[in-house]
Amino acid sequence: MLVVDHIQRSFGSVRALRDVAFTIPKGETFGLLGPNGAGKTTTMRTILGIYQPDSGRVTWDGAAIGDEQRRRFGYLPEERGIYGKLTVLDQLIYFGRLHGMDEPAARVNATAWLDRLEIAQYAKRPTSELSKGNQQKVQVACAAVHGPELLILDEPFSGLDPVNANILLAALQWLQERGTTLVLSSHQMYQIESLCTRFCIIAAGEVRASGTLAELRSAWPTRELVVAPNDAALRTILDAVPGAHAHARASANGSLAYDVPRTEPLPPLLRSLVAAGPVDRFEAREPSLNDIYLRAIGEPA
Repeated sequence: MLVVDHIQRSFGSVRALRDVAFTIPKGETFGLLGPNGAGKTTTMRTILGIYQPDSGRVTWDGAAIGDEQRRRFGYLPEERGIYGKLTVLDQLIYFGRLHGMDEPAARVNATAWLDRLEIAQYAKRPTSELSKGNQQKVQVACAAVHGPELLILDEPFSGLDPVNANILLAALQWLQERGTTLVLSSHQMYQIESLCTRFCIIAAGEVRASGTLAELRSAWPTRELVVAPNDAALRTILDAVPGAHAHARASANGSLAYDVPRTEPLPPLLRSLVAAGPVDRFEAREPSLNDIYLRAIGEPA
């Protein structure tokens, strides 16, 4: 279990982290989200011991993280951290050996990752000759080649087209099945929402929201209700719901879209709508992770 216990960190007069705290059980996939400059990278580097917190602490299985634990971790920085003159295969073997693997084991794992990420055809080419997207896949493989217990990935989908993003998504799902604890930071909300079991949203170095998607949704004060057709009688009923309000985009596709309080019971409302006229569609939509993220950082959804 990874425990980030109320860490704070400043760089001169800039407070990068303000009492950041969360827990990640082993085997979970954790989404660390926030705008640029929120403190995500500082949090990840503090977990890895690259930075030391000014206060608070980080533990893995109840112990402070030292060299032995870090050897069993993997890290993909947002910046490029690979050697352009090395071939792709030699690069992966080198990173495996840095984490304590012998050469034969590192070669086996490196070859498997080249196949998994569909870049085996580049094994003997210098990394500098690869496209940006394929270099990104090489860097992911370098972070994972030694089979880490904890793998921290900062913007892993950066530079990937949709096809290669799906290849990486499948590789991360494979790691999930193996029980690897994953920490992902990304602005690609679709991939993050589909992968992660728990989330933490930070802004200005502070935790703004955390929990499972179900927990985050349950804290959302409203649900979006979509009703068709766009009928005056149905609008009148929805307008009468306390706290409800229509979206400006409501009638664009012939439907009505209203935010209604989460506490509003839907079965009686549906009965009232059906009694007022034919209802072709009645759908209660939960907020997406992107909606929750925007609200948490103070932006309109």
